[in-house]
Amino acid sequence: MKVVIVIVIVLIVVFLVFQIYTTMSVNKTETQPYKVIRVEKDFEIRYYPAATMAMIASASTSYRDLGNTGFRTLAKYIFGGNSEKKQIAMTSPVHMDIGDTQSTMSFVLPSEYTPSTVPTPLDSGISIITSAPEYVAVMRFSGFANANSIQLHINHLRRALQDKGLSFYGDFRFLGYNPPYQLFGRRNEVIVALKSENFN
Repeated sequence: MKVVIVIVIVLIVVFLVFQIYTTMSVNKTETQPYKVIRVEKDFEIRYYPAATMAMIASASTSYRDLGNTGFRTLAKYIFGGNSEKKQIAMTSPVHMDIGDTQSTMSFVLPSEYTPSTVPTPLDSGISIITSAPEYVAVMRFSGFANANSIQLHINHLRRALQDKGLSFYGDFRFLGYNPPYQLFGRRNEVIVALKSENFN
């Protein structure tokens, strides 16, 4: 019985150490830069400058399907599936735009790269793009994201923007910041672009 208890304690300690290491590693990951313009009770407004991204378009129309297929495809690219067989550092967040007929997933590439200097993907389904500079409204939430929690926060953000009289356009998008094996300190966000008239 004592042996079993010792084994359980050791496993718990290893698990906790792994989670601490994972959290520290995520905190050191390069994050897409932005400037906070305004903080409201339920959301904040940010300005995102242009960024270089690797993007795939998919027929998947659910968070789960896009997450599984899109992530594998893009991960293969940054782990060496490119013209230079080069390892490209993972950054955060992962962008997901989930539509009714088509969706996209994008990895933000490290700031050292531009579309002309980043290695060419071997998979023709991956596009290297430059995102447009934009103002966005952002609502953050914790835990493990799923289709229901994402939609719940989209609805909450939409109501909050309407209550504030802020005009928005385009799809509501999801930003994920953590690997699936990180259990604590998870960060998720839903965002939507704001019309420039809000800042005139």
